[in-house]
Amino acid sequence: MADLSQKPLRIGFVPEHFSTPLYFAQKHFGLEATLVPFPSGTGHMITSIRAGEIDVGIGLTEAWVAGLGKEDVPGDGGYRIVGTYVETPLCWAISTGASRPEITSVASLKGSKIGISRYGSGSQVMGFVLADQQGWLSSPSSDSGSSSSPYADFVVLQTFENLRRAVNDGTADFFMWEHFTSKRYYDSGEIRRVGEIYTPWSSWKIVASTALLPRSASGDADRTSDPRLLDLFRKLDQGVQYFKEHQDEAVKYISTALDYSEADAREWLSTVRFASTTEGVDVKVVQGCVDILKKAGVLKEGKGVQPEGMLVKGLGAQFP
Repeated sequence: MADLSQKPLRIGFVPEHFSTPLYFAQKHFGLEATLVPFPSGTGHMITSIRAGEIDVGIGLTEAWVAGLGKEDVPGDGGYRIVGTYVETPLCWAISTGASRPEITSVASLKGSKIGISRYGSGSQVMGFVLADQQGWLSSPSSDSGSSSSPYADFVVLQTFENLRRAVNDGTADFFMWEHFTSKRYYDSGEIRRVGEIYTPWSSWKIVASTALLPRSASGDADRTSDPRLLDLFRKLDQGVQYFKEHQDEAVKYISTALDYSEADAREWLSTVRFASTTEGVDVKVVQGCVDILKKAGVLKEGKGVQPEGMLVKGLGAQFP
């Protein structure tokens, strides 16, 4: 059997401004990895890591947690949360079409059609968190044990471009996407901002396929953590530090290689804080996310992987 640890890691990422420290880790510190872009977001990465198409994913906390916590989680779930990438919350902008006069406020979105990238994505999960904050969630009925949906439909649209098109042609009424990624299209008049919602948790986590992890996650009593993961954390920490110390280079990269203006890139820099040590996850963050997702009806009590089981600690040592 070939030694897979000799091959570069396949790392899934969202090709947005948040990917800049990962880019620096590869450019300046020799991270040996194949970077696989997922413009459709974290939900697509979950499908791919379970299919063995990528080894590591860097994506949204709520999507990773929901993917493991749902009652229909397949097998061992396919991945575990191993690191923290961004410590600050994410601002989700709530958007509709440029000419949708009937949509006047967040309150007017109850019972409407919400556009999402795919089921299990952050764009879907945050739809339930928004509904919870707005008081749109009904109590579960005693007969079915489930509550009615706060929306008329979840319209799966895959990409940000498709979401923007859908709210203008009426396929969907609104969608949620990261603020600065959306802002350019507010400025151009393509879409209109209705409101915003912040994640009640730190926004980005790193996951690894269970095929790379020790026995506690994989069931293989003879395997230690993949050394490529430890190298990733070292190089990513260096990329984060370089990002902090070279803000002008970060702005240049974001405003030339990615879809942002220089002004928006600089404004974003003042709002974000990356983890200085990317290895490891605070179980309290995951537990808090699970608690809110249960309240929002995304997860059910006693179902799926529990918070402690979503994590792997001590990757540098053999598990007993």
